[in-house]
Amino acid sequence: MQKPTSVTPDPSAAIPVPLLTQQWLDLSFIHWAVDPDAVAGHLPHGTVPDTHDGVTYVGLVAFRMHRVGWLRLPGVPYLGTFPETNVRLYSVDADGRRGVVFRSMDASRLIPVLMGRAGFRLPYLWSRMTVRTAGDTVTYTSSRRWPGPRDAYSRITVRTGERIEEPTELEHFLTARWGMHNAFLGGTGYLPNHHPRWPLYRAELVRCDENLITTSGLPAPSGAPVSVLYSPGVPVRLGRPARPAGIPTP
Repeated sequence: MQKPTSVTPDPSAAIPVPLLTQQWLDLSFIHWAVDPDAVAGHLPHGTVPDTHDGVTYVGLVAFRMHRVGWLRLPGVPYLGTFPETNVRLYSVDADGRRGVVFRSMDASRLIPVLMGRAGFRLPYLWSRMTVRTAGDTVTYTSSRRWPGPRDAYSRITVRTGERIEEPTELEHFLTARWGMHNAFLGGTGYLPNHHPRWPLYRAELVRCDENLITTSGLPAPSGAPVSVLYSPGVPVRLGRPARPAGIPTP
């Protein structure tokens, strides 16, 4: 696996004083197309599904969270380092801010799970998890512990391919996300993030056995994924939540 390369960050997402710092490493992005009407009800108030050519997407994203830290403090080596697998949707608000909406966030450290649930109202879930690399393949496993359902699981293996020099419009749409929408402080908040542009690689999905998508309340994926990508990772700075203005006009 090649190491992340330093590239120019998105200037519109600059965060001079971060709320949190962390690294996202060894990421696999797996995406299926879905009808926007099928997922609109799962988005927070003030947002609608973000679409590309009339279609939106459900993403299964597995990775390693590394050294989460508050403000400018050094990242925590043990409690701040753990595997994570997310089920996410794509959103846009009235201010035109494109983001993600997390339907589930499985992680292997209980204290960060509790802090994420209590402090940010994020759908963190405590799971047994592993990330193993062998040559050009990465395997991610998860098995739900708390709060359930206890039979929620995932077994994912991807094989990395060639470096992507210029992402397609769809690949950019799925990965160039500079924030998330979430219920926060009695309404809907937008939490911005800032990181270098992803070093992306095409990838082959060797195995994907999971029920995280359906247990998060979303329709079961139909057919093969339309996009499978890998990234060795990026450093990330998260800003403070801000509220969107309201529901966008179609």
